[in-house]
Order: sequence, then structure tokens, then C-alpha cells
Amino acid sequence: MFGTESSLSMFLNTLTPKFYVALTGTSSLISGLILIFEWWYFRKYGTSFIEQVSVSHLRPLLGGVDSSSPSNSNTSNGEADSNRQSVSECKVWRNPLNLFRGAEYNRYTWVTGREPLTYYDMNLSAQDHQTFFTCDSDHLRPADAIMQKAWRERNPQARISAAHEALELEDCATAYILLAEEEATTIMEAERLFKQALKAGEGCYRRSQQLQHHGTQYEAQHRRDTNVLVYIKRRLAMCSRKLGRTREAVKMMRDLMKEFPLLSMFNIHENLLESLLELQNYADVQAVLAKYDDISLPKSATICYTAALLKARAVSDKFSPEAASRRGLSTAEMNAVEAIHRAVEFNPHVPKYLLEMKSLILPPEHILKRGDSEAIAYAFFHLQHWKRVEGALNLLHCTWEGTFRMIPYPLEKGHLFYPYPICTETADRELLPTVFHEVSVYPKKELPFFILFTAGLCSFTAMLALLTHQFPELMGVFAKAFLSTLFAPLNFIMEKVESILPSSLWHQLTRI
Repeated sequence: MFGTESSLSMFLNTLTPKFYVALTGTSSLISGLILIFEWWYFRKYGTSFIEQVSVSHLRPLLGGVDSSSPSNSNTSNGEADSNRQSVSECKVWRNPLNLFRGAEYNRYTWVTGREPLTYYDMNLSAQDHQTFFTCDSDHLRPADAIMQKAWRERNPQARISAAHEALELEDCATAYILLAEEEATTIMEAERLFKQALKAGEGCYRRSQQLQHHGTQYEAQHRRDTNVLVYIKRRLAMCSRKLGRTREAVKMMRDLMKEFPLLSMFNIHENLLESLLELQNYADVQAVLAKYDDISLPKSATICYTAALLKARAVSDKFSPEAASRRGLSTAEMNAVEAIHRAVEFNPHVPKYLLEMKSLILPPEHILKRGDSEAIAYAFFHLQHWKRVEGALNLLHCTWEGTFRMIPYPLEKGHLFYPYPICTETADRELLPTVFHEVSVYPKKELPFFILFTAGLCSFTAMLALLTHQFPELMGVFAKAFLSTLFAPLNFIMEKVESILPSSLWHQLTRI
């Protein structure tokens, strides 16, 4: 034992200050590299690499529970419903107010040189077009067969050329749709092409309507022709809205909803709500909300925030936070605040765009409900309606952050809605152009422990290396004193053991 202590003491005495400089410098360099990698991985994927490896690979080896294993068979029905709701809320939806590619998205690219749409978003649109505008019997009509291939083309020029080729054979509604969406450079030109598509689409719809009961093939054709006709009429209504003919757009949307009441997947009521708000026809807006803001129907930012805007409109012009703090909130003010809290809980990203705390970009063609993509799509079209109502943005500014005090944290359960889904950030990063837009994340992620730890370790070892280089002898004394103090408890224990055990037994143990 004493021989070991003497050899350790001799080893420490032979160490030079250069050794301590090299040791601390190397430690600082390694911890700095780990810190840089951890920070890059966290910014890119939103999680710590070390933590992810520990949870995914080390915990199963140490006997931890695998998070992917199935839960107990006696899981309650409430938990199962919550899981199903979480999955449905992570579904990507078609943006009801999506812009025109040729007349709006492409014009933005020409001016700024930036691509407003991601590949993932455009790929989803291509899948939508194949679902809505094609059917199994397209090979029977040459123009439809060409368009079936055109919707699968990735190159925009190839799609446009295929649409012109189809029109040379016959008046094809889907060919006109493609040209209106992608080739037309103005809304007026797109409207002209959609009117031609409407003429061709109505003829196909009438023919397939008469034959729909003759077999599954004709039924599929009629379903496709119905989708085409609804799409054309809706886009014509949106053209009228963009060209300032808002009353005409409202009439077209009402007629469309009355003619095809079961096609709720297009969410035409959201287009109607925006047009009615532009007309400041708040009574009709309330009537639409009364029909669609139902507990059995899926919610959206448009539904929740429009309901909050109407409640805020009743009190916002006279609202003062100082007066409210003195006398308390009236019943109408309380209803408005609760409506804002409800809207913010559904989508917490919207207020920063409405209050212009975060810059807007062009909305994507698809949105994720409760995500940043939906917030951008809502604020892009509805910010002007909030500004038009006097004091509405002031009321929102004073009350929206109070929502987060009512929501349990961590977000294991919600207050008025299901818990906020954890999948929104990943989907939004695919839908939004992250090159020039910083995706809004809720709840804001704290820095992982390992990043903080490596940052502290890197700073500490770098400071030690600097001090050792500047004061080598003094730091050598400190290092020896530190090591002596570190080994002092062990020496004390060994001395006690030697005093208790017989010397012969201790001699035998040391020999072993």
C-alpha cells in the first residue's frame, strides 16, 4: 500500500506544467467539438444527439422500457381516443385559400429569386391532383389519358406541354385547370381559362350523371367529374374575390355549398367566411360559424379566431387594460377574452403574426392544423380583417399570453382541446421554406442538458488551460494539492482498515 502511494507521489512530482497545459487544452478542444456538434444537431433536428442515443440504444441494453412497445391491453378508452385524435391532428390538409402557382407563387419567385413552395408541399399537391382529377377509366378517353400522365410529371413545362397536347384532341376540363393554375400569369387570365374549364366540365358532369348507375366504372367517372366541377367553381369564386367582385364570390360559394353539401373536404366555408369578413357582413359570418363551429366537427384556426374576432368586436373599441384592472372585466369582455384563449390554445402560433411580431411569408399549398403553416395561412388572409376592427389587435395583445397559464405543463393534457400534438414541428419544417423562414415551435424547447454540460465543461477546461499556460508553477501546486485532497478520504479509509485488520491478514491480502 505504501509502495503504491510513494509511486503515485513520485509520478505526480515528475509531471511538468507542459503536461497540464496539454491535458487541459486537449480536454477543452474535445468538449468544444462535442458542443458544436450537439448545437448543430439540436438546431437541425430539435433534440440532443447524446440524449437520443442514450434513450434509443443504451436504455434497452440497461433494461429500460422500450417506448415503442405496445401498452397494456387494459388501456382506457379515453387514452385510446386521445391517441386517435392526436394522429388525426397531425394530418396534413389542403389549404382552402391556397394561391395560384402561375399568377402568384411564380411571380414571387421572379421578383425575389426565392422558392415559396417546398418539394414536399408540391408533391402532396401532385397526389391531390391524381386523386381528384383522375380515375381508372381515363385510358378510354385520349385527352384524359394524357392528363393522367401530366399530373405525375415533376417538370412544370412538361405538364403544361401535356395540357396543350390534350386540348388539341378535345376540350378537356382538367387540361384547362392545369393551365389556369400553372401557366396563367395573372388572375384575369386564370379566370378566363377556368371559365373554359367550367364549360367543358359541366358537359362531362351531365353525361356521367346519367350513366353513374350503370356500373362501378361509370360511378368512378361521375365522382371524378364531380370533383373537377366543384374545384373549378370554387377557383372561379376565388378569382372573383381576388379581382374585387366579393359579392359575386359570396354568391358563387353559397350556391356551390348548396349544390354539393356533402363535399366538406374542400372546406369551402372557410373561403366564404373570409369573403363575408371582407364585406363586413358580421351577421352572416356568425350564422356560418353557428353551423360549422360545432363540437362534432373538426376545428381550424379560421373557425376559432373568427369566433374570437366577433366576440372582440363587441368590446374592443372601448377596452382599456387599466380600466379593466380597476373595475374588473364585464361579461362581454370576459366572453371575448375566453374566446381569444380558446383560439390561442388551438393554434398558439397565430398571435405573433397578427401582432406583426413575426414576419409573414406566402402560405403553403398544404397546412397542418394547429401548426405554424396553418397560422401563416390564416394570418396572410385575415390580418386585414383584424386591423379593420378597432381595438381588436390591442385586446389580443393584452390577453393572448394568459392562455399559457391555463394549459397544464408539460402538455400531457389540454384545457379546451386535446393536448397539443408533438408532430407539428417536423411536418411544418417539411411544408415551409426553412431557408428564409424560421419555423415557430410550441412549446419552446429548452436547451438539452448535454449542451449545457458540454458548454460548461468546454469553458472550464479552456480557462484551466489558459491559467496553466500563464502560471505553470502555481497551477502545478494547485493540481497537486487538488489530487492530494481528492485521494485524502481513500488514504484515511486505508489507514483505518490497516489499524483494524491484523497485520498478517493484511499482508496476505496485499500479496493476493
